[in-house]
Amino acid sequence: MRVLVVAEFYPRVADPTLGIWAHRQALAARDQGADVRVLVLHRPIAPASRFRDAGAWKPLLQQPKHETRDGLDVRYLKFLSPPRGRSYAQWGAWAAPGLALELRRIRREFPYDLVHAHYAIPAADAVLRARDRAPLVVSEHGGDVFHTVRLPAGRARVTNAFRNARIVLANSIGIERAVRDLGARRTKVVHLGSDLVPIERRPPQRPTLVTVGQLIARKRQADVMRAMWILRDRRPDLRYRVIGDGPERDSLAALARQLDLAERVEFTGQLAHEEALRRGRDASVFVMPSTDEAFGVAYVEAMAAGLPAIGARGEPGPEDIARLGHGMRLVPPADPEALADEIDSLLDPDWGGRIGSAAQAMVAAHFTWAACGAATVRAYEEALTA
Repeated sequence: MRVLVVAEFYPRVADPTLGIWAHRQALAARDQGADVRVLVLHRPIAPASRFRDAGAWKPLLQQPKHETRDGLDVRYLKFLSPPRGRSYAQWGAWAAPGLALELRRIRREFPYDLVHAHYAIPAADAVLRARDRAPLVVSEHGGDVFHTVRLPAGRARVTNAFRNARIVLANSIGIERAVRDLGARRTKVVHLGSDLVPIERRPPQRPTLVTVGQLIARKRQADVMRAMWILRDRRPDLRYRVIGDGPERDSLAALARQLDLAERVEFTGQLAHEEALRRGRDASVFVMPSTDEAFGVAYVEAMAAGLPAIGARGEPGPEDIARLGHGMRLVPPADPEALADEIDSLLDPDWGGRIGSAAQAMVAAHFTWAACGAATVRAYEEALTA
């Protein structure tokens, strides 16, 4: 079975952690017997927030057209489009002309049996506009159903992509319901995974909370700081490690100073994936009470090392994970008081250790990359026989 993965979110020179989960899923499918190649839709324009930063442009322009990543053939197709904003739903139209030519070139040397597009917009929409004849599989990770459908023409383009897919892979049960509501005819839940960490975890010298993710409002790192302030008397030595970068960094740093937490909150910035894993696992509790959370690979990566994890109740990903065991704890969204109580209980060595062990067992049973790869290949087989 020959599979061509088409994705916008995928590791590259400018951002080696972007869409690392898409790369890992492609590797997992390859390891389960699929012959996989990857085509990345690469827009070599810096985000508006960094538009005046000359240094932001250099790695974008240095991206080679072809790379081999972990033995996987990966090509990068440059395309131009208007700023993301309200035009994002039309990016498939901007990418389609170049994609059509590239698909014809690839097919001559790699006659793929199906296309696996990550997200309806822009990847699946561009493939459909390019009039490729291969069966289409679409993976939905939340962005289309939480955000793109709200943009001008967004709902129509997302719905068209889902309706024309042989099968839509959702990363949680909640997202599966959403894609069905948006026209998907056949769906399947395929959870992303993590590598297991077989060694016994040693708690850090000081109790430490950690979040791994973009510094954007919906990740709600600010709620974690407010919970720390509530615990200031009970847990005066509590630390918080914030791994990642984004537009909220300055406001989060200001909040830490305002709450008199600046000496106890560490902003690491964006780290290489392996370093982010290492530093994320060197903590007491993983905390990410984010909203619009379709799945959250960072939860299972922390849990694989025996960390208890906290997410927000009512969010598709955390609810899916919590449904399978006790390693994920849920708190009401935007509720620092409830979050503080849960953090305090998990910092108890006995209770936190039991929840951490349950978390590790849950990942071993349900969230390995081998399981993800096997489920992905089964979905490919369903698409080819549909």
